[in-house]
Amino acid sequence: MFMGFGLIFTILLVVGFVYLLNGRGSNINDLISPAGKERKAPLDILKRRYAQGEIDKTEYEAMRRDIET
Repeated sequence: MFMGFGLIFTILLVVGFVYLLNGRGSNINDLISPAGKERKAPLDILKRRYAQGEIDKTEYEAMRRDIET
């Protein structure tokens, strides 16, 4: 019985580790990209956030002005 629990626990641990390595559910990838990839420009990140509905038009315009100055 405990052996089966240990196997399930190990599988869940490996799946969780792979999940974290892939950066799923994290927006940190917007700011820091893995080696070999170029860093995203702040305006590109802002445009993506607006397109996905994370921020509204007023916030977008204010942030865009801040970035461009």
